[in-house]
Amino acid sequence: MNLLVDTHLLLWAAGAPERLPSAARELLLDPDNELIFSAVSFWEIEIKRGLGRADFVVDARRLWRLLLAHGYRELPVRTEHTLAVGELPALHKNPFDRLLVAQARVEGLRLITADATLAHYGAPVIGV
Repeated sequence: MNLLVDTHLLLWAAGAPERLPSAARELLLDPDNELIFSAVSFWEIEIKRGLGRADFVVDARRLWRLLLAHGYRELPVRTEHTLAVGELPALHKNPFDRLLVAQARVEGLRLITADATLAHYGAPVIGV
């Protein structure tokens, strides 16, 4: 399965694996799954780190290199992704999360997240 990993799960996997829900850990460790991260996550990290959010204190460049070194594939943001945000119901106010959902839909990926609100989008979101 091709899994787009949301920002918090990326941060937890890299820096606080004990925070990962067991369902997320199983999906991330399954060798049959292709793990993908979005440029959106790094935009979110940099914005929120700059705002002083304690849960986003991370060296984003180091995280980026770490993910690539561990076989994750990077998904860039395309205009098609941004236009697809407009097709989503307004279930979630976070623009980063909405763009991740749109990317998953456009690319035929499953988005894994611990965010219960995102799970209300249904497929392609997998709440863990």
